[in-house]
Amino acid sequence: MNRRDCLKVIGIAPAAALGLQAADAPHPIQLQLDLEVDPAKEKELLTNYRNTFRPAISKQPGFVDVKLMKLRAEMAGKAPANCTYRLLLSFQTEDQRKAWVATPLHQKVWPAIEGTLKGAKYTALLYDVV
Repeated sequence: MNRRDCLKVIGIAPAAALGLQAADAPHPIQLQLDLEVDPAKEKELLTNYRNTFRPAISKQPGFVDVKLMKLRAEMAGKAPANCTYRLLLSFQTEDQRKAWVATPLHQKVWPAIEGTLKGAKYTALLYDVV
């Protein structure tokens, strides 16, 4: 399946279908959360992410992508202190991401993720994809 077909499957119309030229197409946002996971709850985090959080977020308007990454190694510089996981959330717009956060479904599934965290829990950085 090519990228254009994948976009259709997840409900993102290619720019041409929206009547836009590629240069006019809006750029998505990406929220990056560095998670301070309780080592005793790592398996619970993975189960909640795969079985609850990812299926819930993937059905939201404007959803582009979600990934949970586990730190393997510091290649250059220092990794965020005590954060071995990074959660990447992408939406077509920041307003769509905020709308997702305000849903009752988010209020149900996020605490299952947050309950596996400790200390400062997480840091969040918002990026525009360019």
